[in-house]
Amino acid sequence: MRELSLPSTAVESNPLLRRFAPGFLLVLGLAAAAMLLGQVPWLANHGLSALTLAIVLGIIVGNTRYAKVAATYAPGVNVIKHYFLRAGIILYGLRLTYQDLAAAGAGAMVLDALMLISTFALACWLGTRWLKLDRSQVMLIGAGSSICGAAAVLATAPVVRANATQVAVAVSTVVVFGTCAMFLLPALYQLSAGWGWVAVGSREFGLFLGATVHEVAQVVAAGRAIDVVAMDAAVIAKMGRVMMLAPFLMALALYLSRESLPREAASAERPDNKNVWSAMPWFAVAFVALVLVNSLVAVPATWQPWIVQVDTFLLAAAMVALGLTTHFSAIKRAGLKPLLLAAMLALWLILGGAGLAALVLG
Repeated sequence: MRELSLPSTAVESNPLLRRFAPGFLLVLGLAAAAMLLGQVPWLANHGLSALTLAIVLGIIVGNTRYAKVAATYAPGVNVIKHYFLRAGIILYGLRLTYQDLAAAGAGAMVLDALMLISTFALACWLGTRWLKLDRSQVMLIGAGSSICGAAAVLATAPVVRANATQVAVAVSTVVVFGTCAMFLLPALYQLSAGWGWVAVGSREFGLFLGATVHEVAQVVAAGRAIDVVAMDAAVIAKMGRVMMLAPFLMALALYLSRESLPREAASAERPDNKNVWSAMPWFAVAFVALVLVNSLVAVPATWQPWIVQVDTFLLAAAMVALGLTTHFSAIKRAGLKPLLLAAMLALWLILGGAGLAALVLG
């Protein structure tokens, strides 16, 4: 991969431009390519939306030549991965109303809570008792699998006093298996519908996706691979999980303050409440606020196509950035056990989630 260059005068006059522009240009270029490819009829008819194609392009580039020049592109890529995703989810609020949220019902929130508690508890039991992994590593993978992927890992890291390697491993595992679920679950739905195995509507399946798939952007992509109804339901259920992050972190901090910390962090201070509040998913609150605005003041119909396009592009850019930072080499270096734990949790999310969804949603 050749480094992207800018006019020397612009670079010299603006150090921020020199630092962030290469990553921005790379990600936005790949996102634009994904948006164009997503309009190809054959790809669209096979469930390959712009968001799905965006993460595929990101993973391909990220695991080939990108690694050699990552230092140049990383600042811009990281900004997009963090802020564009949140901006895209916030803007998504203008696609929904509280009538949509009410339609999801209390069952969706109950399903979210059951999946969060059961997945994290299973992670702690399997990871510490059976696989004998470090507790901080186990809790990071458990949080990422049970709540919202990489964002939950990063938010949980200061609470459990995890080191950089543990964070990198946890992020890699949950992104990889979340990506697998993003492709697998819509394919299973289409196969099930075609063969008449299970009579599940797209709305119910969307709620299942939102309660089980790891990353927010992956949930959007998986839902869109089915239809708009599934995507809307998936986002509603997923945002319910995301909004549970703050109470989860507070409960975890309280628990750890009463228990001994992992051996390598035994001499460290106890979790700081400031870390918990700094991890508050404010973008989820802003999402709910925009849903409220859209419910009280109808957005003009002529604005909707533009809102959808801008929002999809923001999410596509976030997916590209996520793919660029998904390095299979990090998982390989970590060994088999973290990968095995993430795989077992992914299996529980699919099988256990299907069982609980059938029980709770009827």
